[in-house]
Formats: sequence, structure tokens, C-alpha cells
Amino acid sequence: MSLLEHHSDIDTPAPSRAGRAAMIGLIVIGGAAAAYVSLAPSDEEELAATAADPPPVAARAPEPEPVVEPSVPEPEPVPVPVPEPDPTPAPVIAKPSVPESRLEPLLRVASDVPGASVFLDRRFLGTTPFETGDLPSGPHRLNVSSEGYEGFSQEIEIGDELVSVDVRFLEVHLAASVEVVHKHRFGSCAGRLRADLDGIHYETTDDDAFSIPFAELEQHVVEYLEHTLTIQRRDGRTYNFTDEQDSADALFTFHREVERARERLSP
Repeated sequence: MSLLEHHSDIDTPAPSRAGRAAMIGLIVIGGAAAAYVSLAPSDEEELAATAADPPPVAARAPEPEPVVEPSVPEPEPVPVPVPEPDPTPAPVIAKPSVPESRLEPLLRVASDVPGASVFLDRRFLGTTPFETGDLPSGPHRLNVSSEGYEGFSQEIEIGDELVSVDVRFLEVHLAASVEVVHKHRFGSCAGRLRADLDGIHYETTDDDAFSIPFAELEQHVVEYLEHTLTIQRRDGRTYNFTDEQDSADALFTFHREVERARERLSP
């Protein structure tokens, strides 16, 4: 019986891994089995070889590919519709007229004393010679004054036509009047006192009317508290006047204007 046949009859347990390797060596090599058996590794050597094997390398997770943002195309410019020109012409709006744009003045003031101050409704406008077109229409009070001379005052009406005023400071003007009552020794009569450059005149429907030149005027006195104005002709008659007003203001104003004119007329 051959050794192979004898080995096959023996009921042996399942060989270990080393035993299987030895058996395989026995089958292949034959007569050199004993020598080959000694070459099979022991269990300790197998464990040492197993421990010496390098540990399995864990598989690395693949790096994520960079995410590329999809490019957004720039919006194309939207053409702005151009409105077609309106064939209808635009209405012409008339601008309001400005007084400064007038070619002709509305008021012109001159004086024989240059540089006199011009006031309209107590508002200073300028000095003479003066003119302007920037004035509202309607009635106004014009005042012109110069130092050392009697002031000038006049009511004017501003309209479409030029208003021209020539103030003569070097000339004497007098046009004063007042409604009065002439007191007689017995009774009285009503009339009007008027003064101009020729003198003082009393106008009445009675026979007491008179005119007295300044050269013949002896007395011209107002008593404010007595409410009386006294006029006396030189070497002649004396006249006493009053009025029906509550005060003697009107008599006082008449007297003041006459005296100013007399001063300027005197040498």
C-alpha cells in the first residue's frame, strides 16, 4: 500500500490552515513530506505574520468637485420708446406784465432844488429829478421835501398816462381857505376865509365881505383856547372869526399857512 493510500484511510480531523499547507506539500512533493512538514508555520508564527501585515488602508472619500455657479446672462437693454412729436403747437402763455418793463414812466417829479426827497403814501421813492413806472394804479399822496424849504403835498391819480409834478421850492405858494363864522357886535354871519399871494379875502353873502393885502395887514392872530381868529386892517377895522368845529384846528392851520407865506414874501 502506498503512503497516499494509507493516508487516505486514516480518519483525521480537518486540518488547520498550516496543516492544509503541509498536506498540500506532501501531495505535491511526495517522499520529502517529512522535511516539508517541518517547514509549515506554527500557530504562533501565523499569528505573528498576521500581526505584521499592515492594516487595511481606509478608502478616502473622493473630494467634492467644485460647484460652478451657472453664469447669469446680463439683461439686454430695453429700448425706451421715444414719443413722437405732437403736431399740435403748444399754447403760448402770456406772461404777466411787470411794471419795470414799461418803456414810459408813470410818475415824474422835478424840483427847482435838486435832491429833494420824494415820498408816495409815506414810502420813500428817491430824490429829484425822479421818475418811475413801478406804481400801482389808483389815488396816492405825493410828498416832496427839502431841508430849509416848505414841504410840498399833493393828491395824484396813477393811471395809464404820465403824471408830471414840478415842485418850486424857491417860489412862494399860498392857497389856504377855511369855513368861518364872522362874529358881529350884534349877531353873526357865515362865510369863507381865503388866502393867496394877494392877501386875505372874506367871502360872504352879506355886506361884510372884504379883501386885505398883506401890506395892509396889521394883525393876524389865532387864539386856540378861545376858538377865535382875529384879523385887523392897519389903521382900520378888526374882524373876529370862529367856526362850528369842536376844536380850533382848522383856524390854526389857516393861520399857519398864511404866516409861512408872509415870512417868505417879506424882504
